Amino acid sequence: MHAKSPETGDSGMFHQPKAVYAVAFACVVSFMGIGLVDPILPAISSQLHATPSQTTLLFTSYLVVTAVAMLVTNAVSSAIGAKKTLIAGLSLIVVFAALAGSAGSIGGIVGFRAGWGLGNALFIATSLAVIVSSATGGFAGAIILYETALGVGIAVGPLLGGLLGTVSWRGPFFGVSVLMAIALVATVLFLPATPKPEHRTSIMAPLAALRHRGLLTMGLAALFYNWAFFTMLGYAPFPMHLSAIKLGLVFFAWGILVALFAVFGAPNLQRRFGTAPTLYVALGLFAVDLAIIAIWPTNRTVLIATVVAAGIFIGINNTLTTQAVMVISPVERPVASAAYGFVRFIGGGLAPFAAGKLVEHYNLHLPFALAAVSAVIAAVLLSTAHRTLAAADRGMDEDGHRHAGDDAGVAGEVGDELGGAAAAVDDFEREHDQSTIRG
Repeated sequence: MHAKSPETGDSGMFHQPKAVYAVAFACVVSFMGIGLVDPILPAISSQLHATPSQTTLLFTSYLVVTAVAMLVTNAVSSAIGAKKTLIAGLSLIVVFAALAGSAGSIGGIVGFRAGWGLGNALFIATSLAVIVSSATGGFAGAIILYETALGVGIAVGPLLGGLLGTVSWRGPFFGVSVLMAIALVATVLFLPATPKPEHRTSIMAPLAALRHRGLLTMGLAALFYNWAFFTMLGYAPFPMHLSAIKLGLVFFAWGILVALFAVFGAPNLQRRFGTAPTLYVALGLFAVDLAIIAIWPTNRTVLIATVVAAGIFIGINNTLTTQAVMVISPVERPVASAAYGFVRFIGGGLAPFAAGKLVEHYNLHLPFALAAVSAVIAAVLLSTAHRTLAAADRGMDEDGHRHAGDDAGVAGEVGDELGGAAAAVDDFEREHDQSTIRG
């Protein structure tokens, strides 16, 4: 991203209200949520006498609940306001992360991760809106802060999980609870009351939005892509047979590549080649990467190398698919974000558990082979919307209307650790480029 906004100088980025830093810090911790548990999965499985498939339910409960909650978070936020929704989400994360750390059984952790997922859904539905509305740097400063939080959270999550996991598998859960408690107190103290939206969002609006062909096609493609993604993320730690800290380092390297290619690589590739060609190639290479794992799943060197390299393709896919959805959809961004999030998180939530069951009943090769096929299916589905994706590159939605990237629309976009709010970043890039041309 650009270090300097066209609106504010470099100093504008760092002179923000305390409320902005409080929410940005909470974003960092929230974005750690997925990668944080990877290094401790084998330890939880061993110490709680759980099978890998039972342990992967930590992903399933978290993501499936997040998916379902996405259907109602906009309705909640529009009813009680952004600040109260944000505080409710942070409070749930603090409580359920601590409960997960104190649990004595795999069932307990899985259940508490579900509560964590509900809190996460409430938080990510409003965090970007609060940053955009509160940042003194306006749109540009808010997006730079969001990108910084995204990159730091994705990269640091696995490393923190590995470091705390060397003490105990409970460490990462308690660590998140403490960090989020700090963010919660800061948010309550420093964030001023936020006004309620002018109109309430219907609970049924996200489901109704899936009637739009472009949004539904992108959602289904994301479902298959996230099946591939979370098969790797949720099950690859088991055959590596590494300690928590070594697993943390592996996924730290993976997270660095995800962040770099999400923030820098994807926008540059999109400008040079277009959204559709870039996604086809990235998904194709991801399928090849997964196929290599499927062939040699017990070769530790191959497994580590392919998992780390997957960060490149995941970073590109996460950003460009989410970005395209926000432009393609003819409905409001909050509604489009919720509909798309609901579909994609379902795929991500079910995949790790299915992978564990396939290994138990068949062999270690099958889940990764299925993941490779899923990545190919995602590319095929995207190809059916090729013209729509090309139109999105020109700023047109699927109904042929020009997309407007105003601050209010961006504020409604969901920002999360899987590439959410990418279109907000794209709007900032476009605004910066136009300002440079005018200058």
